[in-house]
Amino acid sequence: MSRLPAGAFTPWPDEAVRRYVAEGYWGERSLGELLREWAARSPGATAVVADDRRLSYAELDREADAVARGFAAGGVAPGDRVLVQLPNCAEFVTVLFGLLRCAAVPVLVLPAHRRSEVEHLARLSEAVGCVVPDRFQGFDHRALAEQVRAAVPGFDLVVVVGDPGGATPYTDLVGATAATDPLPVPDAAEVALLLVSGGTTGAPKLIPRTHRDYAYNALAAARVCGFTAADAFLVCLPAGHNFPLCCPGILGTLAVGGTVVLTRTPTPDAVFPLLEREPVTVTALVPPLVRLWADAAGDWSGRARSALRLLLVGGARLDPSLADRVGADLGCALIQGIGMAEGLLAYTRPDDPPELVRATQGRPISPADEVRVVGPDGTDVAPGATGELWTRGPYTLRGYYRAPEHNARAFTPDGFYRTGDLVRVLPSGHLVVEGRIKDVINRGGENVSAAELEEHLLDHPDVVDVAVVGLPDDVLGEVVCAVLVLAEGAPEPRSKDVTRFLGRRGLARFKLPDRVVCQRALPLTAVGKPDKRALVDRYARAAVRR
Repeated sequence: MSRLPAGAFTPWPDEAVRRYVAEGYWGERSLGELLREWAARSPGATAVVADDRRLSYAELDREADAVARGFAAGGVAPGDRVLVQLPNCAEFVTVLFGLLRCAAVPVLVLPAHRRSEVEHLARLSEAVGCVVPDRFQGFDHRALAEQVRAAVPGFDLVVVVGDPGGATPYTDLVGATAATDPLPVPDAAEVALLLVSGGTTGAPKLIPRTHRDYAYNALAAARVCGFTAADAFLVCLPAGHNFPLCCPGILGTLAVGGTVVLTRTPTPDAVFPLLEREPVTVTALVPPLVRLWADAAGDWSGRARSALRLLLVGGARLDPSLADRVGADLGCALIQGIGMAEGLLAYTRPDDPPELVRATQGRPISPADEVRVVGPDGTDVAPGATGELWTRGPYTLRGYYRAPEHNARAFTPDGFYRTGDLVRVLPSGHLVVEGRIKDVINRGGENVSAAELEEHLLDHPDVVDVAVVGLPDDVLGEVVCAVLVLAEGAPEPRSKDVTRFLGRRGLARFKLPDRVVCQRALPLTAVGKPDKRALVDRYARAAVRR
C-alpha cells in the first residue's frame, strides 16, 4: 500500500511480507501511533532535551499532534512530501512526528546541503514545501528555501524555526488550529519517510523506509545495544542521518522509554560540558570525531562525573589503535558497527570478546538478515575471503525512490541489495570491512560521490577532463582530491577558485575538494579508463587537509 506516485516505491514481495509479519518482525502500528503508545507508557518521563527545551513524553505527543494539524491546515495532504532541513533541535523531533502523524512523508535533508542538492531532492520527491531553520552556522536557510520555491513547481510551503522573515513561523504552525477531528492513520506498510543516500553514484538518491521496517530497525538495534529506559542518548551527528536517527538513535531511544539529548555541535568544547550537565549514557560518533574526543579527553576535568557508558561508532572503519583509546580516554565501552540508510545494520555485542570489538564491524542485528559475500562474477566467495556484501531482509529496501534504471543495477532479480562494500566474514559471523568497490570518498563519515563532483567540474569552462579521488588522511579518514586536465592555454586555477566555482553551483561544503591539482593528461588503465589507483599512489603522500 502506498500514497506515493505509481512506481515510485518498490514493495517487498508477498512471500517476504507474509514471513516478516508471521515471524514478528513487522508490527501493525505506524510510527506516529507508536509515539502515542510510548507517551501513554511514561507520560511524565523526559523524552527530549535540546537547547533550552525539555519535553516530557506527554508534551512531545501533544506538540506532534499540534504540528500535524498545523500542516493539515496549511494544505499538506496525506502522502505529500515535505523537506525537513533542521539542525539538532527539539523541533526536528516534533516536526518529524508531526508529519508522520498527518500521513505526510518527511524527506530528511541534511543542514549541510545547499541549492544543488536541495533543489534536486525537491524535484525528485515532488515536495510541496520545507521546514528549515532561520540561520545555522552562518548560513541563511530562508534564502535557500525561497530559491528552491522559485525554481520548483508546487514547492509552496516554507516553515521556519526561528525568525521567519516572510515565511510561516513554526510557532504559527503549532498554534494554527484547535480542531480535534481524527488525524489520518497511515498503514504500517506505507512509506514513512525518505532518507537521502550518500550519493555514491551521481546525485543523491532517496531511500524509502516504511513505518514497520523502520520501527523494527530501531527496536532491534536498541535491543542489541542494550538500551533501556534509564539511558539518555546524545545526538551529536546530524539527526537526519540514519545512524543517529534509528540505529538505535532517536527512535530506538524513545521506543524503550529513554531520553534523547540533542546538541548542534559535536566538538569537545561543546559536548564535554553537556556530558557533565546531563546524565548522557550513550552516544554515536564517526571515527574522526572519536579521535577528536580522545585527543581532548586529557584536559577534560569532568570525565569522572560523566555517566557515559557506551560509544557506538560507525560510518567508516575504526582503526584498532583508536578503538583501544575509547575505554582509556573516554571511560566507556565501545560498540562498532557497519550500517547503511538502505537497511542492513551490524554491530558488535556488549559481551563480545575485546579482540572482536576492536577489529570487526559486528554481526547483523536481525536473525532474518540475509548476507552474501560475492566475487565479481556474482558467485559466493570461499569462506573468509573478501568480496562484495549483498544483503536483503526485513528492513533493507527493495528499490530507491523513482530510480528504476539505478535499481536494475543496485539490486539482484531475487532482491539482494548490492552494497558496494568489500567485506570478509569471520567464522563467528562478524563482518570485517576491507574497502568498497563504489567510486565514493568517505570524508569524515560523509560520502562524497566522485561522479557527482566530476560532473560539476566538467562544467568549468577551462576543464576538459577530471578525476576525483580520495586520499588517506589521519583525521578525516579520506580527503577529496580533484585532478584536473585544463584546456590548452588555460591558466592553472587556485584551489580557492575551484571551490568558489563549486560553491556558486550550490554544492554542500563537505563535497568541495580539499586539494586541487592539474595534470596534462590522466593516466589510463588497460581498458582506457582513468587510472584512479595511480593517482592515489601519486598524491597520497602529499595529501593535505583544507
